[in-house]
Amino acid sequence: MDEEKGYSLIADVALFKDRSVLFVKYKDSDAYDGQTGWFLPDASIKYLEHPDKAANRLLHEQVGLDKVSPKLDHIESFRGNDASWHLSFHYRSEIGKLDLTPGEDVAEAKWFPLDALPAKDKVAHHGWALTTLRKMLT
Repeated sequence: MDEEKGYSLIADVALFKDRSVLFVKYKDSDAYDGQTGWFLPDASIKYLEHPDKAANRLLHEQVGLDKVSPKLDHIESFRGNDASWHLSFHYRSEIGKLDLTPGEDVAEAKWFPLDALPAKDKVAHHGWALTTLRKMLT
């Protein structure tokens, strides 16, 4: 058995509005495994932080939303390329007409229609967010 390489707890939120979903790009790709493509807004879960709180925190910090209550859609567990263990809590929320204010770590935030999502090669981690959305929408 491989030597234990650590773990990563992550929360992300698929924000839906008018049959579109929000993607973000981050300023500091080093904080995101060197990835420069589109992401669903996401963040590492802090020590002893409940995943629900992490989802609300990341919405506040990354897009300036405070009055949203994302709901857990599904949990994904897998071993990363570096042999670390990943546990991802995937949330979703429909937001209506709320205005977004990109946070200091967000380089760009963009709504994509569900029938015109970014190409897989433009999405971080080999299109991972697209796979997550497919699971949510089926």
